[in-house]
Formats: sequence, structure tokens, C-alpha cells
Amino acid sequence: MVTGRATVLVEPNRIETWDVAIADPEPGGALVRVVIGGVCGSDVHIATGEVGVMPFPIILGHEGVGRVEKLGPGVTTDYAGVPVQTGDLVYWAPIALCHRCHSCTVLEETPCENSQYFEHAEKPNWGSYADFAWLPNGLAFFKLPDGADPYAIAALGCALPTVLRGLDRCGQIQVNDTVVVQGAGPVGLSAVLVAAVAGAREIIVIDGVEQRLEVAKSLGATVTISLKDSPEERLRKVRDIAGHNGPNVVIEAAGFLPAFPEGVDLTGNHARYIILGLWGAIGTQPISPRDLSTKNLTIAGASFPKPKNYHGAMHLAARLQDRFPLADLISHRFAIGDAAKALDAVKKGEVIKAIIDPTL
Repeated sequence: MVTGRATVLVEPNRIETWDVAIADPEPGGALVRVVIGGVCGSDVHIATGEVGVMPFPIILGHEGVGRVEKLGPGVTTDYAGVPVQTGDLVYWAPIALCHRCHSCTVLEETPCENSQYFEHAEKPNWGSYADFAWLPNGLAFFKLPDGADPYAIAALGCALPTVLRGLDRCGQIQVNDTVVVQGAGPVGLSAVLVAAVAGAREIIVIDGVEQRLEVAKSLGATVTISLKDSPEERLRKVRDIAGHNGPNVVIEAAGFLPAFPEGVDLTGNHARYIILGLWGAIGTQPISPRDLSTKNLTIAGASFPKPKNYHGAMHLAARLQDRFPLADLISHRFAIGDAAKALDAVKKGEVIKAIIDPTL
């Protein structure tokens, strides 16, 4: 029996390294050798149990780039129709869609009502904190474009697809828009990148870590504001830059509940507030409903990117990898056996982007 190592969350706050059986791919599926397993802030919330009960034990990791080890019967192309063969590098969306539910076929939306985000660790598995990922039929994967740097693709993980998903749902950034981004983690940095290439006039980033603010500037931020300033001072600075009417778009990428009411205050007249980072932050915050009416404010959220968002993110990163320092965003690499340290570093805000590297 062939086995490989995997990081297993046995229960909340209990992480172990297991040797797990590696299965041949099913018809329509693929087996890949993981090259990069991205560490996401959502993984921290999952590991602590903040987001609810999972089908424990689970293999962690929903961001991955890997090299095709075996293709299942009938598989000759990726999910965009590009020919694929053993040895090719691929990037995958972490949810297998059923195409037989109301969300899939009527709404054409994700998440799918019948799909699983995680599988039991003792079963064939697509978790990316592992030597191998078993991709079931229906879980979309895409061949990396020729010349694409896998580290540039992985650097923004599921964050860049999330931003593309959010803008698909909530409206695109327009040329000359003023954009405020709350938070300069991977989601916030992805929002900065997309706003820059969309032609935003001003891109204002708010964060409490100076290193992250410097990285945001390297991706196109025009102004940075520190969380060390009071909320009143942050609002004043944003209004000084955006003018009396305020910013056109505010993107919440902080993952911190008090960011929500502040974002409502920051958002300008006839503008949009897009919620992307609060998936794992369960709780409530007070806002003034009157502000929504008097400012003609639109508030919308998005999660669970579609396969097309992963495909778009992959090609966008490949196209921009030489224009922006994307691969350099990966600041920390951890072995499979050190996944707990990786999650702790992400939780403490010590990294720009951390990955699991199975070769370590």
C-alpha cells in the first residue's frame, strides 16, 4: 500500500501528522503530488473550531498547486478543455460540484448544496497539507499556463479567486474609482492588485502591520493608513483623499468584526461595501440602518469562489508575475509536520503568506 504524509485535524486544536493511504484516481478524477499547500486564514478558524463542527478527522488545506501523478480513466483535459498529462502542474478549486442541485443548475452559484468542503482523513482526500491530493470527479483543476511560476500562482491562494468572486457578485471596480481596502492580508492584497490593474485612481489600504502596508504599496496601493490611528482619524484621512462624496468602493478584507461598522462609515455616497473577510468571524456588530438609505449604500458579500474564479485568478497571476512581486509574497515555508506552527504564525499576523512545502 502506498502512503503519504498529511496534516490531520483530529478535533479542534489537535493537529497530528498521519501516514495515509494513497488511492488511484477515480474515473474523471486525478491524483497529484502536492508542490505547494497554501495556508489560509480560514484554516486557523477551522483548526480552532470557530466555524463549527467538521467531519473530523480531516486533512487540512484547501489551496494547492500540484504535479499530476496519475489521471483517472477518461481524463485527457483539464476543466477548461486544455490537454493535460502526467507531470503537468495544476491548480484546483477545492469543492467538487454536483451539477444536480438548485444552486448549481438554477442559480449557477456556489457553494453547491451537495458538495463537501472536507472528507474524512481516512478516505481519499483533496486536502493540500499533504504529500498527495486525490481530486474527485467534479473537482475542477486547471493546467498552469506555460511559463507560469507556481509560487506566483499560490501566493494569493484562494484570496484572489475570492476577490474575483466578490466583484462578479457585487460589481466591478471602474477606472478612476477610489477604493478603500480594510486589511492587508492575502484577501486585501488581492483586492489591491485587482484595483490597480482595473485602473482605480486611489487605492487606500488600512492595516496595523507596517510590513503588510509596504507590501500593499508594491502591489499598487497609493495611500496606506495605520490602525494605530483612531477610527475618527482614519475616517478623516479617507475623506481628505476621496473628497466629500467618499470612496466609490470599500472592500472588507480584515476578518475582524469591528471592521464592519467602520466600513459602513467609510463607504461614500451611492457606493458599495463588499464583505469578503468575515466568513470565519461569527458574531454581530451594530450599524445605523439610516446610513444605508441616506447614502444609497449597497452592502454585499461573497464566498466560495466558482471554478471560473480560480481559472481567472491563475491566468491573472501568471500574466502579472513579472510586473508585480507575487512570488515574493510567500514569506514563510513550513514542513507538513510543522503545520501547527504555520497556523500559529498566520494567527499572530507574522507572515505575508505561508505555505506548506512537502519537500521540507
